[in-house]
Amino acid sequence: MDYDRLILMASDLGHLLLSSGAEIYRVEESMNRILIAYGVEQNDVFAIPNCIFITITTPGGKTITKIRRVHRRANNLDRVDRANDLCRRICREKPPLETAEKEIRGIAARPVYGLFMQTVAFCLVSFFFTLFWGGVLADAVCSIVCSVCMKGILLMSTRLRAYDFLTNLLASAAAAFIATAAVGLGLAVNYDKIIIGALMTLVPGITITTFMRDIMAGDLVAGLQRLTESLLVATAIALGVGLVLMVPRLIWGV
Repeated sequence: MDYDRLILMASDLGHLLLSSGAEIYRVEESMNRILIAYGVEQNDVFAIPNCIFITITTPGGKTITKIRRVHRRANNLDRVDRANDLCRRICREKPPLETAEKEIRGIAARPVYGLFMQTVAFCLVSFFFTLFWGGVLADAVCSIVCSVCMKGILLMSTRLRAYDFLTNLLASAAAAFIATAAVGLGLAVNYDKIIIGALMTLVPGITITTFMRDIMAGDLVAGLQRLTESLLVATAIALGVGLVLMVPRLIWGV
């Protein structure tokens, strides 16, 4: 057994899970089970949202350690589901390492939804949430414009590798500006309903659920880190909207 290659394969699967938004316990347990399946009983796996640490002791007494840094994370439940299924098959069938590595690369290379479908999803979420919070049809239509603008800002920020805090601040400010402008021009009625509906696309719902699950599972470091991320996103959203709503009042008293 090539244990260097084994630990690399296990870390690749853990990296795939973690970068796709999986919970910490899922990442650690998946890697642990794979290593045990290939005969490495002595192993220690520790993961936090942006880093994975693995140490194994081979049957011959050699110790191997590997660290994997996770620079970019996004929620991709399709990859999480397929990686989870692959982990079960690896533990059950114990395929050659080359086969497992090929399947991991195949999952990582799976395409995501294109820009058009992502924008449509943004628009639908904003449209229906605006109606849900009590907005009229004109407000819901205006929220679609906000969503398109926000998606453009998010796309540009991703290409420029801008900080998430700045991205969320600019996107929320753009939504608030469009909403207030539409109400001022008589094209919509309730700017607050428009803003709330549009901002639902930025709310880190999965991150909030995940950090609660991590904390309950005892992964306090990972849970607190994700809690901090959620608070920063909420702060950026509040600052972006607050600046747009406050500046006109401070300057013109309206």
